[in-house]
Amino acid sequence: MVEVPEIPRVESLELPAKETALIVVDMQNDFAHPQGALFVPEAPKSVPAIRLLLERARAAGARVVYTQDWHREDDPEFQIWPRHAVAGTWGAEILEDLRPEPGDLIVQKVRYDAFYGTPLEHYLHLWGVKHVVVTGTVANICVLHTAGSAALRWYQVVLPEDATSALTPFDLQATLRQVTFLYQGKVTRAEGVRFV
Repeated sequence: MVEVPEIPRVESLELPAKETALIVVDMQNDFAHPQGALFVPEAPKSVPAIRLLLERARAAGARVVYTQDWHREDDPEFQIWPRHAVAGTWGAEILEDLRPEPGDLIVQKVRYDAFYGTPLEHYLHLWGVKHVVVTGTVANICVLHTAGSAALRWYQVVLPEDATSALTPFDLQATLRQVTFLYQGKVTRAEGVRFV
């Protein structure tokens, strides 16, 4: 039995809206809908928390970014995972309950990290973003790689754990440990995040 080190949590925090981006990672049908090709059973439970963060971010004028896993039919990733999130298919679409709004940025990515081969860093820089709130699925894969890549670029990372889902509880705890220990990010719950 492996004992997970204590994860420090922050009850509430205020983030400057004009310097913050909310990133919703891969909340697509193939991951978050029960009929999806790689359904994460915990993903639907995170939808209300993500929706709350979206409402608060938009109301305060914070930037909103969605990522979409986005693959060609012959993507080599399908040697690792079953076929999923093929460009232009129902599975690649963002969940109807979390539909993007005009002005939101949608980043289509070919690997786990939302910064890899995408214009995400360019836009965050143009917008003057210093803080990123990372939510979505799958915690120890695309969420963690995106949060880690943001931290390596000196963005301050916030991870609301109830707005994040994983395939197993271990995977979620491992993600929280990495974010707080290695990347010096903050773990909280959606209700505790304020954009001011």
